[in-house]
Amino acid sequence: MVDGAPTSLARPAVWVNCAVSLDGRLAFAGGTRALLSSPEDLVRVQRMRAESDAILVGVGTVLKDDPSLRVHWDLLRSTPGKEPTRVVVDSTGRTPDSARVLDGSRPTVIAVSERSTRRFPGHVRVVTAGATRVDLGILFDRLTTLGVRRLMVEGGSEILASVLRAGLFDRLTVYYAPVVIGGGSAPPMVSGREARGPSDLVGLELSGVERLGDGYVATFRPRPSPG
Repeated sequence: MVDGAPTSLARPAVWVNCAVSLDGRLAFAGGTRALLSSPEDLVRVQRMRAESDAILVGVGTVLKDDPSLRVHWDLLRSTPGKEPTRVVVDSTGRTPDSARVLDGSRPTVIAVSERSTRRFPGHVRVVTAGATRVDLGILFDRLTTLGVRRLMVEGGSEILASVLRAGLFDRLTVYYAPVVIGGGSAPPMVSGREARGPSDLVGLELSGVERLGDGYVATFRPRPSPG
């Protein structure tokens, strides 16, 4: 099923979440997956998933980690409930046929650009949003028409950069693990272009800090624009 027309409806409430080392790295050298969340934070993340209508990641995360993006109800000690829709931002259609997000076990949306000629299985909803790369503003509007009111964004660093720089979020939570990864090839929390000066920064307001296991969680909201 393919959707392409943008809409003017308001976007979902967007909650960005990630876990990083103290030096702001999402993974080990070369992008090798690192489990940075404490057991307590894993429960927090699963609770967030359970309360979301959809979970969004970029195709880079799919290629590196092959996530299922399911709710681990056992960690919540809860009876399984409705699973959130899986959303993959994949401008050129690189998601492997063997990827777990394509297994048909729960609703899945693949967002592509007009450049993509990839055909996905019939149970996957394909949303075309943008000419050469996925336009997240258009995509978020389209998700609203699909019934997504609460969207959780999990990464990776390119998606986090795009969402934060575009101001397409309502809350950001970061779990800081008490470790240092360092190096040059370990992916940072936010990739892409660098701020050229104070006017180019992504402004945030700290709204809370909580000790969680061996680390801590900081919660931020977008800083209101002047005026």
